[in-house]
Amino acid sequence: MSLQYPGYQQQTLYQAEPNMSHTLKSLREQFSHICRKHINQHVRVETLDGDVFEGTIVNCNKGILYIQMTMPQQTGQRSFYYNNVILPLVLYELLVITLLA
Repeated sequence: MSLQYPGYQQQTLYQAEPNMSHTLKSLREQFSHICRKHINQHVRVETLDGDVFEGTIVNCNKGILYIQMTMPQQTGQRSFYYNNVILPLVLYELLVITLLA
């Protein structure tokens, strides 16, 4: 979907090379296939920036991996855990996905 604004000139700031577009689509398909095979399994995910997350794969759609996490929150001397926190992670940010048995 594209919005057109009368009186404004369009200037392309970035356009992916045709080969890059094909490669990314292929990777997205492979990624989705692998993740769908492992839905409801516990994984550790490391991003390109070095962030590490652990959780259960709940979905994978259009290059986005959704993992369910238990997130602790501390208030005073007590810890409370929130279940059902869903973290979306984008395909091109992921470096490693490890299956935790």
